[in-house]
Amino acid sequence: MSDNCSVKTPWYPYTEGVPVHLDYFKGSMFNMVASVAARYPKNVAFDFMGKSTTYAKMIKNIEQCAKALKTIGIRKGDCVTVAMPNCPQAIYMFYAINLIGGVASMVHPLSSEKEIEFYLNESNSVTVVTLDQFYGKIEAIRKNTGIVNVILASIKDELAQPLKAGYMITEGYKIAKIPEDAPVIRWKDFMKLSKCCFYNYRVERDDNDPAVILYSGGTTGTTKGIVLTNRNFNALAEQVVATNPMFVPGDRMLAAMPIFHGFGLGVCIHTMLAKGGRCVLVPRFTPKSYSKLITKYKCNFIAGVPTLYEAMLRLPNMERADFSHLKGVFSGGDSLSIELKKKMDQFLADHKATIKVREGYGTTECVTACCLTPVKLQKEGSIGIPFPDTYFKIVKPDTEEELPYGEEGEIVLAGPTVMGGYYNKPEETEKALRKHADGLTWLYTGDLGCMDEQGFVYFRGRIKRMIIASGYNVYPAQLENILDAHEKVQMSCIIGVPDPYKMQKVKAFVMLKPGYAPSQETKDELLAYCRKYIAKYAMPYDIEFRSELPKTLVGKVAYRVLEEEELKKNASSVQN
Repeated sequence: MSDNCSVKTPWYPYTEGVPVHLDYFKGSMFNMVASVAARYPKNVAFDFMGKSTTYAKMIKNIEQCAKALKTIGIRKGDCVTVAMPNCPQAIYMFYAINLIGGVASMVHPLSSEKEIEFYLNESNSVTVVTLDQFYGKIEAIRKNTGIVNVILASIKDELAQPLKAGYMITEGYKIAKIPEDAPVIRWKDFMKLSKCCFYNYRVERDDNDPAVILYSGGTTGTTKGIVLTNRNFNALAEQVVATNPMFVPGDRMLAAMPIFHGFGLGVCIHTMLAKGGRCVLVPRFTPKSYSKLITKYKCNFIAGVPTLYEAMLRLPNMERADFSHLKGVFSGGDSLSIELKKKMDQFLADHKATIKVREGYGTTECVTACCLTPVKLQKEGSIGIPFPDTYFKIVKPDTEEELPYGEEGEIVLAGPTVMGGYYNKPEETEKALRKHADGLTWLYTGDLGCMDEQGFVYFRGRIKRMIIASGYNVYPAQLENILDAHEKVQMSCIIGVPDPYKMQKVKAFVMLKPGYAPSQETKDELLAYCRKYIAKYAMPYDIEFRSELPKTLVGKVAYRVLEEEELKKNASSVQN
């Protein structure tokens, strides 16, 4: 290997059993799952709140859903927005869209009305699928979009009979009653439409055809649709299983990471279903329910953000938990602090687990993980080594100049999971994907890192300004644009404040326009305004008024000064 730090699928003693190159499935995501279902028809594909569904039953429901989509007019290349938590209908819809040659646009159901409106218009969706409890949001913005069909599913419809009554008593009564004449298609009625499909509903799609749109701020902080192909997801499934040779069909994965997130969709769901695993679906995450399901189902694999593991450590009901069934515990979505990793490793050991947390790294532009700590060797502070067929380089930021081992620069990567591009944004795509002299197309991540001589990668931070709250990317510039649009706001600045649970929480600093005085009433007004336009996970926990905001020499708001002030304030409060 040369003096620079390019790594092209390394193989060392600690990667024993992991092939250097893999054979990838040729075909669509649905076809890959269907081929596994043909081998294990009676195996359980997923569990949902006490009800198990076999691979054979899942494929039957996907095909029925596909026929219904065809009946309402969805054709090859059409976008269908799926705003759902982890539930059976979301899985049926995701693969049905793929089966008929459509593109699934996956969005967070708790997004604000304006965000959902943006996603629908950005993807040119004509159909949206969501839960009955989110109907009000869709109806409020429907007239501003091109949406023709709204399909409403309900959690209760997928529950085993004993749980259905309990759900209606504890949760169902909270859902606002939907008018009988509401312009929607109820899930049960939607599925019946499959009987009207008498012609061929299957559309053969190529590996490189677009299949999924996930959303991210990319390298600039402005929301973009990331177009991912069948090959991207199918390759990820092969890579994840290859780097976990202890996996066998039938192994159980706790699927608590959301289906609208690359980590949840790519690893917890598609990898498992495409390789014969069993998903334990968690529709609404709480640390208590998460830990209970791990032990109830004797899950073999769990994946989560550092926030989740920090919460697990504080749960009293975990004292007698037996984790001897665990084969893999993965952390991603944010940096896992060395201290938290040590605590989690000790926690696992104290509960009879024979494994340690393995940290990974990735971006939505390559679905999710593309780098993972090996089974046999861990290095403190490292995010691991690249997946098979995935190449990493450290370059001088925004250039092709490769840097020596140990020197910090921008992480760029290439491989079969790298996106097709940003949806309808050719200029942004050109900035992010660049062909080098080696003939490979490299993704510029906007992340800082370095690499050692053994191929281990170390994440140092983000070139782009970004806050990660509970594993979600929050882009200050977007929130500032929203706040600055309020009639009373002169200027705002958003920062991330360290938080023991969320890792970071969002705080807003506001300079009011002349004539407006800071007051609790004004703060409440601004927070209420924010709730209309900002998702819950990105909401500021506090607004602090300033007569002036600190500036840099060139006149920009010096957000780093505010971050330092908050750090000092927090340190002082801890000491006192």
